[in-house]
Amino acid sequence: MAEILTPEQKAHYDTEGYLVLENQIPMEIIEAIRTEISRFEGIAAGMVASDDKLDLEDSHTREDPRLRRIKLPHTQSDVMRDLMFSDHILAPARDLAGPDLRLHTTKLNMKKAGYGAAVEWHQDYAFYPHTNDDILAIGVLIDDMGEENGPLQVFPGSHRGPVFDHHVDGVFAGAVLPEAVGLDIADAMPLMGPAGSISIHHGRILHGSAVNRSTQARRILFYEMMAADAFPIMGSMTNWSGIEDYNTRMLCGEPTIQPRLKDIPIRIPQPQPDVPISIYEIQKGLKTRAFETVKAEKD
Repeated sequence: MAEILTPEQKAHYDTEGYLVLENQIPMEIIEAIRTEISRFEGIAAGMVASDDKLDLEDSHTREDPRLRRIKLPHTQSDVMRDLMFSDHILAPARDLAGPDLRLHTTKLNMKKAGYGAAVEWHQDYAFYPHTNDDILAIGVLIDDMGEENGPLQVFPGSHRGPVFDHHVDGVFAGAVLPEAVGLDIADAMPLMGPAGSISIHHGRILHGSAVNRSTQARRILFYEMMAADAFPIMGSMTNWSGIEDYNTRMLCGEPTIQPRLKDIPIRIPQPQPDVPISIYEIQKGLKTRAFETVKAEKD
């Protein structure tokens, strides 16, 4: 029996590869996360370069601080860790990927009003292939999300197709051009809703987001997870330091040492570019970008 999703919602996810559930997170939790973001922005104001906790915009200065990602926020914020283990997040995930779930990673991506880096079109599964693709990402909308502020966009149904080649000149670049793989940008679907809504997208769906050109902030907290019997393929960018550590990432249910194999396409994200492990840095290896760059950030 499903916990919260209707048969229609589950069928939509299976066919299209995404869902949006409006008003899923209580506003008192959203407000607490906003307070936490302000705390991290205060820390970023004293930084001159990104580190293993905070990722700064290329245009960041101490005089004009610009934070684009909080890395592994569940390890830095009790509020975001508690939300990760709540039924607000895990109930829909269990309905879609089963009762035994393991954490892959978390991140809080931020696009301030008027700029905010684009994220080029990519499939998460291209970064971390596993033995099966019961892999999903849940995005918590911290702000009202409209077309003008760079919402996450997906190509419906692309999770049922190939894993596209994300390489440039033989080096993993973490993105593709939709037209180069036979997709029409007019078919992309923006995932929008009021603050407190969640989006859910399949690990193989092609997705990306444009620059925030609005007057409002655009912040999404992502919890990425997979079925406990999905194990990383050698060469995946998934962090692996042994089964004991891997089992500490269980979100609910029971761990296993029996991977479930599924006949799905796989590409290995190797060789890696000689840059910091960040999608923003990896995608700098692209020769052509689908989204406009932020040339006027300081205008």
